Amino acid sequence: MKKSLHIALLAILCIMGSQGWAQNFTADSQPSLSSPELSSSSILDSSAVSFVPVEQAYQVAVAVEEDQIIFNWSIREGYYLYRGRFNFNAVDASSQLRSPVFETGKVKWDDYFEADVEVYYQQTTVAVPFQSTAEQIEIQIESQGCADAGLCYPPYKQWITIDLDSGTVEISTSPSASAQSQQPASIEGTKKFSLGLILLFALAGGMILNLMPCVFPVLSIKALSFTMTHQTDKSKQAHGLAYTAGVVSSFVAIAVVMLALRAAGEAIGWGFQLQSPLFVIFLIYLFFVMGLAFAGYLEIGSGLMSMGQSSGSEEGLGSSFMTGVLATTVASPCTAPFMGPALGFAISQPPYVALLVFACLGLGMALPFILLTWIPGLSQKLPRPGQWMDTFKQFLAFPLFITAVWLLWVAGRQTNIDVAATVVSGMVLIAMAIWLWKLNKAPGVSRSKVLAAVCLMGSLVFPVLSVSESREVPLWQTYSPQLLSELREEGKPVFINLTADWCITCLVNEKVALGSDDFYKAMADNNISYLKGDWTNNDPAITKLLNQYQRSGVPLYLLYPTGQGKPEILPQILLAPMVLEAISRTK
Repeated sequence: MKKSLHIALLAILCIMGSQGWAQNFTADSQPSLSSPELSSSSILDSSAVSFVPVEQAYQVAVAVEEDQIIFNWSIREGYYLYRGRFNFNAVDASSQLRSPVFETGKVKWDDYFEADVEVYYQQTTVAVPFQSTAEQIEIQIESQGCADAGLCYPPYKQWITIDLDSGTVEISTSPSASAQSQQPASIEGTKKFSLGLILLFALAGGMILNLMPCVFPVLSIKALSFTMTHQTDKSKQAHGLAYTAGVVSSFVAIAVVMLALRAAGEAIGWGFQLQSPLFVIFLIYLFFVMGLAFAGYLEIGSGLMSMGQSSGSEEGLGSSFMTGVLATTVASPCTAPFMGPALGFAISQPPYVALLVFACLGLGMALPFILLTWIPGLSQKLPRPGQWMDTFKQFLAFPLFITAVWLLWVAGRQTNIDVAATVVSGMVLIAMAIWLWKLNKAPGVSRSKVLAAVCLMGSLVFPVLSVSESREVPLWQTYSPQLLSELREEGKPVFINLTADWCITCLVNEKVALGSDDFYKAMADNNISYLKGDWTNNDPAITKLLNQYQRSGVPLYLLYPTGQGKPEILPQILLAPMVLEAISRTK
């Protein structure tokens, strides 16, 4: 990749990052009622709610009965515990814990896990069978819960010391001296992974990432660039190390941010950045631009055949480093089967162990390129340069476009169809900006370049406005002749808006005159019922109403006054003052 492309991509990332920061403070940012930990939006929105400390929300009593330990949790009203977040570990290797026995809890939908989860309200009992040859047993327990009002606590660890002879129990939130010097033993029957095995899983997971449709094109083009240059082995090795440094440092940087946010109480894991619609939109644009470049619509330098010619310079090493950063960025939507155990282990370990796991994950992703640059025989086995490479590069554009389409679906699921349509419009503006830029060959700043810059900025701004202005709760009722008849019999004023999704005039009117807070306030102050009829698909009831007022299509705006008077027909092109004045006449 050329340095100019890297600078452009980083500029887009910085713009989208700054907009994403601002997005966190828009009115539509609502906290999840069941996210596993405290979110920043919860902090902002919870000022009116008084939450108790975690030790007051969940209290545990412990008793020993024959060969099992009974844990009785008392749960404060309005709070609950996740069944799947309980962990029981014996500190001393002379004691063994078997699989715990849980009560049946309440099943509820959880937005964070996107699945039905089992939770406990008020109280629950967990029985843990055990074996021990010691007179005293120390157990580390972990639990996690949330409040219905929107606050979720980080995982809560406690240490239980039980004297098996006297039956006395001590509960502490910090480990004893003996516990600090020993690693808790896993419960019998669960999988026990050593650090070495976890690192192997991380390496394997990183290698598999190279086969994903979002990473493979980037790696392929970078690898093929070495077949088009006559570099020394030392030069190739330097580029391999630069690429590896870009990948590993990016993985570690994401891990540092993730661990820091988790320490602050955020409920996040690997891929947390994809929970932001604005970051997903950035990735859509990134894959779209890369696809255009691979397809040949956007020329980078003088084409594929010139890639890597500056590889012997410092600029070339910087290009390899930035290619590693780019590969990590585009890898974020992808998953690999071997990553699950490694990442699950990493986030539960001390920070230095977690960072080691993530570094190995990045090393695994960079490993094929390291082998290619450090083993001369492998690069010599690559196909010889030729016209087929341009064809292959163009073919690789399609996996990138498919990934962009999938991410567009994700953005639509996270927000709404309006945002998805706006993102597509932004993609059109990007294509138009590139076309305008290529259209002008004269030096200096020209009108075409200015228009191109305007189109590019518009493609970045419009999705942000669409996300921040989305209204989740409809403030109208669906039109039906029966509902209108009932309201009119009661003498209530009614405003009818007959519209359709394919009607541009209708959509403009709703943005300009029918979507403001002043409009809804005037409707509420005058006790006007707002009915909306959607004529996007054929509806005989709406067609009949249109024919009644000699209209062949939408829009049609009817404002019925208080009492039994005839409706006022508003113009097809609306302005806010016009509508507010008409509302004032309904009394």
